[in-house]
Amino acid sequence: MEGAKPTTTFMIMSETHNYDITAADPTCPLAQPLPKVDVLLHCGDLTQVGGLSAYKKALRLLATVDAELKLVIAGNHEISLDGEYWQTHLDEDDELEEHDKAVAIMNSDPSVTYLTEGTHAFTLKNGSTFRIYASPYRPECGDWAFGYPRGEDHFCHLPQNVDIVMTHGPPQGILDQIPSKAEHAGCESLLRAVEHAKPLMHCFGHIHEGYGAESHDWTEAAQESPGSVPSSHETATTMAQDARLSTRKGSTLFVNAAIMVDHNEPRNAP
Repeated sequence: MEGAKPTTTFMIMSETHNYDITAADPTCPLAQPLPKVDVLLHCGDLTQVGGLSAYKKALRLLATVDAELKLVIAGNHEISLDGEYWQTHLDEDDELEEHDKAVAIMNSDPSVTYLTEGTHAFTLKNGSTFRIYASPYRPECGDWAFGYPRGEDHFCHLPQNVDIVMTHGPPQGILDQIPSKAEHAGCESLLRAVEHAKPLMHCFGHIHEGYGAESHDWTEAAQESPGSVPSSHETATTMAQDARLSTRKGSTLFVNAAIMVDHNEPRNAP
């Protein structure tokens, strides 16, 4: 139809934690054939504790996804990608230069765009354009990278005119619960910022137990939750349904795309 808006497809993943595609259990969702998409979003924790070889392995995993645009942020486990953290946590056998080498590796693959904190704009071949706010930071929890003190208003500068927010950690109260501790681990500052900006989608990871998708209608203060999604097909179906819901004015689709479950087993589908 002349003048029709193009359809743009997204695949979202997080918490791949050194996943080795060459030694994968064939029953794992990531070992199954993945659909071709326009955009891949990886919300961080590509590795266990950073390391140059681990970053290269992560790029090999991303290379298996057929996507025109691949956008990636770091997570708290990418310790040498956080320059300030790395400089202040050097052990005897660590090299100060590893931070620069790590960033160079993440920028070495022309098919992957490594995003630092801030707003970025992209135009796809189908004519679609979108603005995305990206941030690897989350409230401090243990001695890991990209942390800030809990209670700090870290996201007060998140702009309103963004279509997508991609952070490593979740907002407070949304797909952020840790059942074993009976607590929510998300960020209140991030929740306030997202509610103010009302993007079409906010994707993240960090909390493995929070895997799933929810569509929030800010205008009606309503919440719709699809519940747990056990299979790749049902995940794609549910998120597509929620994506249609999120096109309503004032609605945001929230996605926790953590691939790993307890003990870092890759049981969840992108």
